Amino acid sequence: MFLKDYISDIFNAVKSLLTGMRRTGYYFTHHKEIITQQYPDTKQILPERFRGEVIMLHDENNEHACTGCTACELACPNATIKIVTKFDVSPEGKKKKALDTFVYHLELCTMCNLCIVACPTDAIKMAQTFEHSVFDRSLLTKKLNKPGSKIRDGVE
Repeated sequence: MFLKDYISDIFNAVKSLLTGMRRTGYYFTHHKEIITQQYPDTKQILPERFRGEVIMLHDENNEHACTGCTACELACPNATIKIVTKFDVSPEGKKKKALDTFVYHLELCTMCNLCIVACPTDAIKMAQTFEHSVFDRSLLTKKLNKPGSKIRDGVE
């Protein structure tokens, strides 16, 4: 029984090896079908729903739709997002919570998309970027709201 199983395992291993070699031999002899891409020269086309990193959308007037509600921060399973808020005083004298700093820790992000789904104003989205290699880890902590940006009128 043991010898029969041993010979059967050897036969299956050789069969698997020859199947792979047949595929390799086919691509070796049929040069018109190119599979390998030369990466830095030709960038691959990513699917539309690819999740790269979180970005905050700003318009041409440097305005965003983030209200500082912290829904994205609460939805994040590993504390990738930190929202720092401030209180703005309106001309009527009412205090209103507003976004001061949107800190995003890319090194902690699992690209789960839960923050995007949780955002009630669609202020953030996932970008198509995937090249995040850096020598200094502190460069992976990003401030998403641009300097001098403010909330877009009409967003509550």
